[in-house]
Amino acid sequence: MAIATNSIQIPHSVGMQKAGIVCILKVLAYFDIFHYPLTKNEIRQFLGHPLSEINFETSLEQMLADQTIFLHNDFYSLQNNSLLAHRRKEGNLRAGRLLPKAFKIGRFLFHFPFVRAVCISGSLSKNFAEEKADIDFFVITKANRLWIARTIMHLFKKLTFLTGHQHYFCMNYYIDEEALLIADQNIFTAIEVATLVPICGRKTMDSFFSINDWRYQFFPFYNYEHLASDRAGKTWIKIFLEWILANTLGNYLDKWLLKITTRRWQRKSSKGMRNKNGHTMHLVTGRHFSRSNPGAFQERVLDLYEQKLNELKLI
Repeated sequence: MAIATNSIQIPHSVGMQKAGIVCILKVLAYFDIFHYPLTKNEIRQFLGHPLSEINFETSLEQMLADQTIFLHNDFYSLQNNSLLAHRRKEGNLRAGRLLPKAFKIGRFLFHFPFVRAVCISGSLSKNFAEEKADIDFFVITKANRLWIARTIMHLFKKLTFLTGHQHYFCMNYYIDEEALLIADQNIFTAIEVATLVPICGRKTMDSFFSINDWRYQFFPFYNYEHLASDRAGKTWIKIFLEWILANTLGNYLDKWLLKITTRRWQRKSSKGMRNKNGHTMHLVTGRHFSRSNPGAFQERVLDLYEQKLNELKLI
């Protein structure tokens, strides 16, 4: 069911209540892009400005009364569609079943050479999974060894196609310890950073979250951070490969792998090759990062968010 945004009128309230309504609408507008209704506590965590409990509750009540927002099974949404609440519950249940597998795979990936931290990302990090969902991972590597690590991990992933488990090994975003700060700082990346579920590499993840404290400019009240395991990820092959490539040969190989990978993905994009979801394949690359961005997904989400804010007369 599509939302009739043109018919929405923000109630004629003044002062704090009007500010509360605007804050809440901005949160719901973002998640409405994904047809994902929120609980009351989730709305609180993603607020961009402080609201007293009284202001928060009265703003919700006012918007429900005016049918600016709707409530189904404890989930708030811009859409008067009970199926969204049902979809969310089903997705949460699937995520609950899939998360133990994701943790097991993440601990396995942590043993690859030059890997310093592994996190669950994507929709699963937000406790939601579609049917036949992928498991997305965010990986941090040793400085200046990202492209060696990524290549080895993706060579392994090719083997998983033989058993049909490739969707469990979607290593979509890599950074290295040289560049822990996420360059794109917007509501999309703030949510993605805040909702990461660390698996291994506690020391590295502590540094990552500390450096990326800019996310609190968007969500000053979001304080739920999982603790990564500090278990050792050293196997004999990891130790050996890191030792043998701890030199100029390793530097050269890493730069060469960046070059050939970038060239290969540029060819894919220029040919209009598409992934299983029908989106144009695209990889954003640099010396210290690798980010999958099929169909310019981040840009599309930000554009849709701006459109919703315009429709709601919030900007």
